[in-house]
Amino acid sequence: GYRVSLQGNFYGSNHTYVIFSEYSPRQHIKLDPPLNIQSNITASKCQIWWTVPSYLDEILQYQLQYKERSKSWETALNKTPPSSLPRIEIEGTEFRSGISYIARVRCKVSEIEDSYHSQWSDWSQTTVFQREGTPELSANIFNTGTLQFLFIPLSFAALLYLFWNCKLFSRYKSSLALTFLHQLLSFSHSIICTMGILR
Repeated sequence: GYRVSLQGNFYGSNHTYVIFSEYSPRQHIKLDPPLNIQSNITASKCQIWWTVPSYLDEILQYQLQYKERSKSWETALNKTPPSSLPRIEIEGTEFRSGISYIARVRCKVSEIEDSYHSQWSDWSQTTVFQREGTPELSANIFNTGTLQFLFIPLSFAALLYLFWNCKLFSRYKSSLALTFLHQLLSFSHSIICTMGILR
């Protein structure tokens, strides 16, 4: 090991301060991030792989992060590969069809390794991938805001329908009301579909 100290002149006097009495460089390592991260995704699975120096293959552990490309890293999910191999496989069902995802990985010396100790490396470069298919409708499409937005036109439609059933309108007006009702419902359906696609 090594002895690390700090020497300096303070207020006209020389002083020596011992920072580490026994310093072992192999216990304070920060590795370079993994390189060449790549990905491939199908309907059933997503494969992501990267490279590290071959002499480190057996002593490293990894942490993978992935998220929707349009969102911040604070929303990312973490995955830990089950082995020291520089790759991971994730179920395809964890990804929404038609949405772009981005992933990155970092590494450090495995915690079961006695000879070396390290902190996490910086994050690698990223890889972008997308599961094929039509974008899925958001599960939150019928949230409170959407229902409030649709309440007024649907209420008018319901009233017109009641008036028509009660025969308060003439035959001509009833036909007109039914046409208007059909157009209103079509418009509401278009709003729902559009909001689902945008989300």
